[in-house]
Amino acid sequence: MFCSSLLFCVGLGTLAKYAVGSDLWCYNEHCESNPSHWADLAGSFCGGSKQSPINIKTNHAEKDNSLTDFMFVNFSSNQVIQSIQNNGHTVKCNLKKNQVEVSGGGLDGTYYALQFHFHWGKLGDRHSGSEHTLDGERLPMEMHIVTMKKGLDVEEAKKDPQGFAVLAFFINETENGDVSGPWEKLTSNVPNDQVTEEPKLDISINDLIGDVNLSMFYRYMGSFTTPDCNEAVAWTVFREPIKVNKKLIERFPSKAGFNNVFRPVQNLAGRQVFASPATPLPPTGPWCYGDDDDDPHHHQCEYIPPKWYRLYKSYCDGEHQSPINIETKNIVVDEHLDDFTFTKFDDNNAITTITNTGHTVKCSLKEGEVEVSGGGLGHVYSTLQFHFHWGDTSGTPGSEHAVDSKKYPMEMHIVNKRKDLSLANAIKTPNGLAVLGFFIEATTSTKSSSSSSDAETHPSPSSDNGAWEKLTNHLSAIKSIKTVVNVTEGISIDDLLGSVNRRAYYRYNGSLTTPSCNEAVVWTVFKETVKVDKKLMDMFPSQMEYSKVNRPKQDLHGRTVYRTTSASGAPGPVMLFLLPASLAAFLFKCHL
Repeated sequence: MFCSSLLFCVGLGTLAKYAVGSDLWCYNEHCESNPSHWADLAGSFCGGSKQSPINIKTNHAEKDNSLTDFMFVNFSSNQVIQSIQNNGHTVKCNLKKNQVEVSGGGLDGTYYALQFHFHWGKLGDRHSGSEHTLDGERLPMEMHIVTMKKGLDVEEAKKDPQGFAVLAFFINETENGDVSGPWEKLTSNVPNDQVTEEPKLDISINDLIGDVNLSMFYRYMGSFTTPDCNEAVAWTVFREPIKVNKKLIERFPSKAGFNNVFRPVQNLAGRQVFASPATPLPPTGPWCYGDDDDDPHHHQCEYIPPKWYRLYKSYCDGEHQSPINIETKNIVVDEHLDDFTFTKFDDNNAITTITNTGHTVKCSLKEGEVEVSGGGLGHVYSTLQFHFHWGDTSGTPGSEHAVDSKKYPMEMHIVNKRKDLSLANAIKTPNGLAVLGFFIEATTSTKSSSSSSDAETHPSPSSDNGAWEKLTNHLSAIKSIKTVVNVTEGISIDDLLGSVNRRAYYRYNGSLTTPSCNEAVVWTVFKETVKVDKKLMDMFPSQMEYSKVNRPKQDLHGRTVYRTTSASGAPGPVMLFLLPASLAAFLFKCHL
């Protein structure tokens, strides 16, 4: 790269004086020092935790009102391009010293523009070329304008996390765009050898940017994208692409003599991507379970389960999602899954309100009184609420989980939060939530807890239908969505569960089963079913006037499901995995 009299290493590498030699690294997967080996190069920072480029998930970006409009100096001048260079890795346009400046846009000061260069893919492949991707989509090219903070020398800038600022523009191809304007002039001068030339390019940076909306952009902290990958870059990635005629885009690989000059996307590693105020963010809803012609609340809803991942702050496309199909042949016995301790599950005054959320019936509990511990959880959990999933009155099963592909008429979820965590922190922690899942079926049938040879068969005991009658008597008062009523009759959780065996259960790590699908849940699914009169069960779909409120099963993605072996055993560790962050309010809006 060009800075005063020094040359920067190509792409987004640092200064050649300090960087790995350009002949020691490459993009080609068939050469020895390709991107997967850049971290092994001497003096390289390419194995760091703040590397670039990244995939920008627009639904995970946070609005930042400090990302105001930029101020550009001499971006409209057609006298600032000093030379054009082919260095074997990119085509780079060096700018005249101290003439082009960038400030504003939430940057940490004023920056001198040093050069701009390009990344592209393979000739004729419009889906390979950009370094950054937007919601997983890669565009044909990307242009980077490299700037350095004013007042710093190179060594100081390298030590500053925002010592450099790079403006990144996606470039998309058009079939019939202009072939005689500034991009034609630029591409006509692409050197076909590794040389630096000084042609008269009477074009400006603004000429190349065109009519891109410069108020819509994303910001994150990262690195240069070539060795030695210093983590000293404040990245600005503009949302709208520059549109360039396909024939002119093809001149870059054809004239330069090389292709696929882009680094693969890097792990975000917990960094936050921010969006400028003008950048549109994905919607927050409404979401639903399906487009059911018989369900007026779901009809013509856009965000059905396969599209939940598009919602703002959604993690519904993660690899540890729930519910799942529990295949008993693959279950591992875990002796650490001991008996639970249920505190105040027998309290018939613990339930305070019943709510029609529009997606379920939710029963809220007195804060800080009902608790769950033991069961291999390793922590004490405060019980927040319980709610239900159901099918329809015609017999369509409504449970979310299944055992050996068998689903049940209903499923009850008791939601618990780790007592030592706030709700905001619990949904950011892999075992921050613990949910107890109980299958529900009619009293007239018997339940085989598993169809596999390793599972025992039990006739499931009935619950207290009197408690269920008290509960369902409230449903007629909450027919309107968002209606909340107080519970005045005594109903305990123990009354609803009856004498179901709570020693026999399955365990796995998963997620909430509605948006935002946070992967923060230790799941317990009990083998035996709770038995309830069918007429009482049918009151849920008939009184609420919506049905089939269950998420389809999700892929296991290599997770292990465990089961109990005896009534006792020392508490063991809970399986952990990484969890992305989300907002605390989602837990109360979304029900498992």
